[in-house]
Amino acid sequence: MTSLKNLPLLGLLIGLLSNSLIAQENFTANGIADDRPDAIALTGASIYLPGGEWLVNGTVLMQQGKIVDIIAGTDVPADYFPIDMSRRYIYPGLIDINTSYGLPEPEKTTRSSGAENLFSSGRALNVNDAIRAHYRASLEFTPAEKQREELRKLGFSSVLSVRADGIARGTSALVTLGNENANESILVPDAAAHYSLDKGSSTQQMPVSLMGSVALLRQTYLDAEWFASQNPRPFTDESLEGLIRSQSLPQIMEVNNWHQVLTVDRVGKEFQQQYIIKTTNDAYQQAPLLAASGAALIVPVDFPEAPKVDDALDSDDISLAELKHWELAPFNLRMLHEQGITFALTATGNKSFWKNLRTAVNQGLPSDAAIAALTSVPAKMLGVESQLGQLIPGALANLVISSGPLFDKDSRLLENWIHGQRFVLESDFDERRGRYELTVDGRTWNIQLDFQNGIPKAEHVAGSEQTGEIQVDLSDNLISLNFTPAGAVGPVRLNGWPTDNGWQGSGQDAAGTYVAWQLELAGALLDEDSTDTGDTQLSSTEMPGKVIYPFTAYGSETAPERRNMVIRNATVWTNEDEGTLVTDVLVMGGKISAVGPGLTARNVLEIDGTGKHLTPGIIDEHTHIGVFAINETATNSSMVRMRDVINSENVDIYRNLAGGVVAAQILHGSANPIGGQSALIKMRWGQPPEGLLIQDADKFIKFALGENVKRSANPASIRYPQTRMGVEQVFVNAFTEAQGYGKRWDEYNRLSSNARRTAIKPRRDLVHEAMLEILNSDRYVTSHSYVQSEINMLMHVAESFDFNINTFTHILEGYKVADKMAKHGAGGSTFADWWAFKWEVRYAIPYNAALMLQAGVVVAINSDDAEMSRRLNQEAAKTVKYGGVSEQDALKMITLNPAKLLHLDDRMGSVRAGKDADLVLWSDHPLSIYARAETTWVDGIPFYDMARDQQLRQQISDERARIIAAINSKPADTDKNKTDETGVAQ
Repeated sequence: MTSLKNLPLLGLLIGLLSNSLIAQENFTANGIADDRPDAIALTGASIYLPGGEWLVNGTVLMQQGKIVDIIAGTDVPADYFPIDMSRRYIYPGLIDINTSYGLPEPEKTTRSSGAENLFSSGRALNVNDAIRAHYRASLEFTPAEKQREELRKLGFSSVLSVRADGIARGTSALVTLGNENANESILVPDAAAHYSLDKGSSTQQMPVSLMGSVALLRQTYLDAEWFASQNPRPFTDESLEGLIRSQSLPQIMEVNNWHQVLTVDRVGKEFQQQYIIKTTNDAYQQAPLLAASGAALIVPVDFPEAPKVDDALDSDDISLAELKHWELAPFNLRMLHEQGITFALTATGNKSFWKNLRTAVNQGLPSDAAIAALTSVPAKMLGVESQLGQLIPGALANLVISSGPLFDKDSRLLENWIHGQRFVLESDFDERRGRYELTVDGRTWNIQLDFQNGIPKAEHVAGSEQTGEIQVDLSDNLISLNFTPAGAVGPVRLNGWPTDNGWQGSGQDAAGTYVAWQLELAGALLDEDSTDTGDTQLSSTEMPGKVIYPFTAYGSETAPERRNMVIRNATVWTNEDEGTLVTDVLVMGGKISAVGPGLTARNVLEIDGTGKHLTPGIIDEHTHIGVFAINETATNSSMVRMRDVINSENVDIYRNLAGGVVAAQILHGSANPIGGQSALIKMRWGQPPEGLLIQDADKFIKFALGENVKRSANPASIRYPQTRMGVEQVFVNAFTEAQGYGKRWDEYNRLSSNARRTAIKPRRDLVHEAMLEILNSDRYVTSHSYVQSEINMLMHVAESFDFNINTFTHILEGYKVADKMAKHGAGGSTFADWWAFKWEVRYAIPYNAALMLQAGVVVAINSDDAEMSRRLNQEAAKTVKYGGVSEQDALKMITLNPAKLLHLDDRMGSVRAGKDADLVLWSDHPLSIYARAETTWVDGIPFYDMARDQQLRQQISDERARIIAAINSKPADTDKNKTDETGVAQ
């Protein structure tokens, strides 16, 4: 049996034996070919088998870069070269399926800040340069020595190499990290297809937003489906060809947060694709939802740095979400595992990979799950589990060898075998290194033993009895120590032999007396202990805090409950024929069950409304809160959807509830004539994005007129239109094209099934589909507007295409055209008293709402502002002051009228039996500046309650104080930039 001490010489021998692995089969050697078989046996190790089982004192047989067998014991066939691996642990080689190893960085093109790039590359590729599905990493891959050495030191033997550039990124290559050439390193040239929501280095204008990226991805799938059905192809598009070719591969999507995980998962399912999703360390915040999606994840093991809380004033700027994320991110993997989510791990971009992973294991992630996430899981994701990720006969001889169980604090990565090639990671390691307690005839010294270039070195540990220089001589079976204690006249000379926990023996003390002694292991080297600090919490399986929903201030561990209730003796503003009266309101199952005096019901919550006012919940017809993006800037962005970018964690939702707002239309911005599709939401605080949407609501879209869309503030813009005349032409062209689009589909759908087989199927176009929905009264227009002439223009365009504009929003010159609006059937959603904030609103007056109302227009007061939306009741009151509007009509402008404009008045906007229990209990007259919303119910659920709000404020204060105390009590990070490159124990 070969001794471990002879490994450097043995490594040279194995390197020579392994030359056959790196010689191409079709390459003629320049000299004598080395065809010796490299039959190697790693004996006496603890071997990690599939399923998490251990084979103790086992042997791995390898030949020609593959595992031949795994056997019990150390008896090996005569033709195998044995290497002693006793006291070593052998695991499958690790796999990272999220790297850019060996690929060039995407070219950086400077974007002009003044003008837009509206044109494609001009090549035979997709019209949008962010669609790069034609790209193949295998054609550009070149082994990068420094990068692969760093990956090898971390224990990785194979990686997926992808160029992270664009929305459709092409295919990745699965490569090994040995010293082979590129063509020998590549195991699978097209291993997976990759996507993201980031357009990367593309300089084209579209997309500029998250919702634009989603729309482009959806359109590209539709284009690929249509393109594949054409034979012959109508034109050349290598990007679409690449997308078509790669659909059978694993589909990997990269996103930036859990919101995007849910968004792209919906897109995938729309096109019968189940993405593997590379996400971030916030997945725990919605782990149950992510589990329900069925998506497998690729997850980093990075933790946020501790927020700086030394300064009391500065720390006030740190949000509760940031504080809680610092505390709970180390539990991310554990919570994903507990939800049954399949995930692989990636070390990319993480300088503390092993330290963080060990922390995650210590805090509840089972070690077997962690190992699987680095081995068998990524292998299965790529369909290469017979080759990689487990130690089985026939698999590649990729294995990593450690000094102990992989997640033990003192364990070290010693070797990395890749395709049968041996890479020594830590040649100086000796398992006998550590801190020891030396006992000689009742006296005790603390020393530590280390090795440099294989030579042992011992030194005194501060804090124990002092010694002089310690001389040590160490072999496999014997040890000798020689040192002079402080104050002694002669040396202590000791000789001994190994024990289970160190050494023992006999020797002579400073006086020459024979004594017995013991040297027992006490722990790891002190310098190793000192590196085990940083920005993570002390290891504990007890979670220090709870996940709250939403994961921000005013979130709760549990959602508020719906209760059947009766609100008694309140002044009820019904918005119905009954007007305002003091009466009771009964709510059952989230609906208004009855309105009237003396209502009786069993087992209901009794609420005393005496002296208080009960109104329908406020509805904001025009808001931009609660989304990650507002504008996509293409001239016609009708394909984008606000629902794709809802941010259910936005605290403005809670603040709106505190102002009595129960619902809103989230509109696209006004950057273009034809904006995106609206999202109609209820303020269900704590629900995920899909839970905010109003189900079965009519569909709306945003148009815009005036200065914004013709880019008056940006003279460098080259985007059409540049004038108000051009804005009109955009609408005319868009609707004309939609008519032609609808006609083509009608003609195709009228064909018989036999005729369709030979007919050319029309291309689905998301832009034309949205415009056609307007013409077919399946989608309704809300238009940003100011100037009288343009309001008239858009009504004329709509009438010429036989539809009506549903709502003009802003409409500060609405009083000039109110009669025409009423005749056309358009509503007006306006500001109470905004004027003079730009040139085209110079004719705005505070009587606008009242004058439109007098002309028979359905009038609403909207916010278009996160602050104003919290006090729409006061905005409505201004119409009483300026225009003499009745209090009833003023209240309707923020309740029933916006419900009518959004086609929701059969469900909302008044207090009537059968409607949704979207109600507000006010402390005072609802149009008073002194009125406060005491409780706001949505569907009968108290999503805001003033008393509960005070409790939440105290909980926020207590939680902040607790986490800040934890940050201040954590050990200082003395070596923050130290990396994990040299082994597990760092």
